[in-house]
Amino acid sequence: MRLTGSGLGCSEWPLCTPGSLTPTAETGIHGIIEFANRTLSGPVLLAAVVVLVLTWRIRSQRKDLFGLSIAVTGLVIIQALVGAFVVWESLATVLVGFHYSVSIVIVCTTAAYLVRMTEPAGPRIPAVPKVFWAIAAIAALGIVIIVITGVFTTAAGPHSGDADVVRDGFDATVLSHLHAWPGYITGIMCLVLLVWAKASNLQPYRSLLGLVVLLMIQIAVGVYQARSGLPPIAVGVHMVLAALVAAMTSVMVLRLKEPAQKLTPKNELVIEQTPAEA
Repeated sequence: MRLTGSGLGCSEWPLCTPGSLTPTAETGIHGIIEFANRTLSGPVLLAAVVVLVLTWRIRSQRKDLFGLSIAVTGLVIIQALVGAFVVWESLATVLVGFHYSVSIVIVCTTAAYLVRMTEPAGPRIPAVPKVFWAIAAIAALGIVIIVITGVFTTAAGPHSGDADVVRDGFDATVLSHLHAWPGYITGIMCLVLLVWAKASNLQPYRSLLGLVVLLMIQIAVGVYQARSGLPPIAVGVHMVLAALVAAMTSVMVLRLKEPAQKLTPKNELVIEQTPAEA
């Protein structure tokens, strides 16, 4: 919405325009884009509710999945309400940034659900050495810093969401450096973890591989957009990649542990020994 200038394509909420739920001829393409964005919230909320209902049936066995399904459903509802305030406050910078941040959290929580649903219930134990875990935790924190500074950087940029909305208060150039350098450092850390995981055949290898690939592409797109005057298409790709990086980071963090108990082919319960204990 921000990149197409359609943030206020529908000037009202929940109506699109005064007296009309849907876009009118006067709203043009911007109204159609904004209304389409709002309409997508319905199927997303429906999917979240369906997952919540299905997970309710196994809530006693999978409290973790039930909690995650509640979180996703609640966040989708919050996202819709924040969207209303974004329109009412004429694309206020803080609200727009928060709106995108909630989207990131939804993506990460959904990724966590998908990971946990493929694993058995019960306690989990470390699957990597302590030093590896510590570096991975710092790298994950780095990703959080990258996303937060990226939100501020984009908010301070030229793509406000509407031609009449002008951003001010932050120096986009300074913010871009504060955003870029943590990205470079975190990228190097993830690369070190990837090599270590491959050499030691550790469980997080595949998620780290995906994370490193995404980070390298993200860095390349970031450098390109900064040197090309922030073309909307590049900024859009950068924002989508940010969500994917955050989701893959969630997967990587979850892969630092594994179920303490697994079933053998003969359905015999065994206790897995961690690399740190081997």
